Amino acid sequence: MTRSGADGNEPSGERRARLRKGASAEWIAAALLTAKGYRILARRHRNPFSEVDLIAVRGRRLAFVEVKHRATLADAEASLTPHQAGRIGRAADYWLDRNPTYRDHEIGLDAVLVVPRHWPRHLANALDAL
Repeated sequence: MTRSGADGNEPSGERRARLRKGASAEWIAAALLTAKGYRILARRHRNPFSEVDLIAVRGRRLAFVEVKHRATLADAEASLTPHQAGRIGRAADYWLDRNPTYRDHEIGLDAVLVVPRHWPRHLANALDAL
């Protein structure tokens, strides 16, 4: 018999709900970016530095995208931190080392904010300035 969450074998109900909410927000963000002409290259890309929610390309622009799902737009914007920007920047460098085809592209550290009952908001270069 396994215990839920306590021994690490299975995620707790609360963790499963957060994972579902995060996956849903990432799907919404991918749909938004696709509608804006981006092609999704990777979802939940893991590397030694972190996980990048989405990697997308449109023309000569390559975006490493952090997706934030919060109750309000202000909460979503406030959840973008310099620490995340550094982590995603290192992850982008790692990805580019392994995908040199995209090295000459314009690189952006973007965010997509997902808030209930609102259209998602794509912020190009949102993490570049942090």
